[in-house]
Amino acid sequence: MTASPTPPAAPPQLSATPVRSRLRGEFHTLTVADVDRLCSDAVAVTFAVPPELAAAYEFRAGQSLTLRRTVDGREERRSYSICAAEGDALRIGVREVPGGLFSTWLVREVRPGDEIEVSAPTGTFSPGTRAGRHVLIGAGSGITPLLSIAATVLEDPAATVTLLYGNRRSDTVMFTDELADLKDRYPQRLELVHVLSREPREAELFTGRLEPDKLRALLALVPEPGEVDHWWLCGPYGLVTGAGTLLGEHGVAGERIHRELFYVDDVPPTPVRHPDEAATEDGCEVTVVLDGRRTTTTLARDVPVLDGAQRARPDLPFACKGGVCGTCRARVTDGEVTMRRNFALEDSEVEAGFVLTCQSLPVSAEVTVDFDV
Repeated sequence: MTASPTPPAAPPQLSATPVRSRLRGEFHTLTVADVDRLCSDAVAVTFAVPPELAAAYEFRAGQSLTLRRTVDGREERRSYSICAAEGDALRIGVREVPGGLFSTWLVREVRPGDEIEVSAPTGTFSPGTRAGRHVLIGAGSGITPLLSIAATVLEDPAATVTLLYGNRRSDTVMFTDELADLKDRYPQRLELVHVLSREPREAELFTGRLEPDKLRALLALVPEPGEVDHWWLCGPYGLVTGAGTLLGEHGVAGERIHRELFYVDDVPPTPVRHPDEAATEDGCEVTVVLDGRRTTTTLARDVPVLDGAQRARPDLPFACKGGVCGTCRARVTDGEVTMRRNFALEDSEVEAGFVLTCQSLPVSAEVTVDFDV
């Protein structure tokens, strides 16, 4: 069982402690309980979860939800991070992306009482333990999972948090009041640093973009970076990769660095070949295991496993199909695949045989991928 190496520049998303997602491919219709305006282009959407679905929607800090809707006859899905402490009401944070099919709808149109199809929580960008030193670095809407993580770990008296949060201006900061309240609640164990790129601050250190040079200076606020138990990075590609490289230069062990990329309303990459063309003489027999049921289908070697197998198993879990969200994560238990791109799995997971099925092309004549692992 092998999986070809992922591109070296692809930043991993998942934490060192896996979190088993429940019912990843299953959607339920939830009612919007509240829509809170965070700033001019961002909202927090809270869902009402009926008692009979409470167990299915229990979540871990840092996980995400996939939302589904039909637009012009086509099914669309997007993944959004949960921005609540474990045990609190189910809530996501959304920032509008210009022209965004989902984000514009959520920010401008959705109201309390509306019904939305929502999957069970997924993802492993989540702390396995709360105690210890946590440093969180994020920008813009990258605060959504970081707020969830910070609010959760601080419930443990043995946890401390430093949050470095970058934005353009003070009026674009999401969750301003909640972050301030969190600081008031844990004044000795939470250090909150706002950095603004388009609005001068009293100290030059807190003015500018969270680029490597700025982050290098800000690391002076974190004595002995190598001894921090967990680093949590969430934001655009440049921030996440730059911060990860910088931490490596400071001797931070890779297993202590947890990364998650934005996924906005980008158009997913077009499949190399339409799945209907898969049944050829050079085809590959692909078996998928989900919810204990095995299904085998024939794919061409240039058709992603997810795209091809969905013909026979439309219940397979997915969201972005861009190699970012990790919803389609599965383990190769037989055969070999190669991933075109990977922005969601750690190197250790790839070595253990996990792949993103939306990006995985079959290599061997027979391949088995298990979504239940």
